[in-house]
Amino acid sequence: MQTITGTNISKAADLLVNGELVAIPTETVYGLAANALNADAVLKIFETKGRPTFNPLIVHVHDVNEFSKYASEVPDLVRTLAEKFSPGPITYVLPKKNNIPDIVTGGGETVALRVPGHALTLKLLSQLDFPLAAPSANPFGYISPVDARHVKDQLDGKIPYILDGGQCMIGIESTVVTVIDGKVVVYRLGGVSLEDLVDVVGEVELRINNSSNPNSPGQLKSHYAPRIPLRFGKMDALLEEFSGKKKAILSFTKNYSDDCIANQVLSYAGDLHEAARNLFTALRKLDNSEAEIILAEKFPEHGLGLAINDRLERAATEK
Repeated sequence: MQTITGTNISKAADLLVNGELVAIPTETVYGLAANALNADAVLKIFETKGRPTFNPLIVHVHDVNEFSKYASEVPDLVRTLAEKFSPGPITYVLPKKNNIPDIVTGGGETVALRVPGHALTLKLLSQLDFPLAAPSANPFGYISPVDARHVKDQLDGKIPYILDGGQCMIGIESTVVTVIDGKVVVYRLGGVSLEDLVDVVGEVELRINNSSNPNSPGQLKSHYAPRIPLRFGKMDALLEEFSGKKKAILSFTKNYSDDCIANQVLSYAGDLHEAARNLFTALRKLDNSEAEIILAEKFPEHGLGLAINDRLERAATEK
């Protein structure tokens, strides 16, 4: 199969209508999309990624009004959050309707819905009469793609089309939330910070599963990992522990080029949004180095720093 990269929305739509896979841009990362109502098409996602079928997928829709087509209940708190953050990097886990195939939800009774904040993909969704199931467009467990070239590097010859929407502006996956007993519960840290959620709905609860039995997308303990082993923590301690190794270093603001063979600084200005946007691209560059190990610095525990630390902790978990 030849993989073509382009900006032809009609071509992407035709392929999806015919049950094929298309890589699509979002504001978070690139997704590997299929008709979410077609179980055979969705199965191709799992086969192409090597993703376990018990791991649920996020379903992308054109606007919030479509939630009620696929969810049996949309709580008022979800509508409040959606008014503020959707389209955008947030996903809502809701009780599913029977029109959503079990393969999309990992056999569970809930469906993860979101409205992506990317003009090209919203235009694509507006031309379809079905939603799109779309996890990240990469082999399962590897670094998420934030550029069409990343998708091409990993899935060339496995999918027919990559819809090129440029570099993703957020760079990490969406925040995943649900409502339990009248309170917003966070299943995954992501592009909408905890502080932003609290500003809108008050107190929220964290239930970051980090297990092999996820009840929403993005909860597996080992994920986002480079091929080179990665260790995560305070940089001074890491440098001492791995002093005899050929090191690559991922850091927030400080340049460690004298201490390693490759260094990626995510934001010299100390901007966590810039750091999040650069995270996965930087990890890919370090993974293509001659290093024996990647050392990743722990980021500030606030704002998007929490989501960055979450990704790095999972990337450092042995499979």
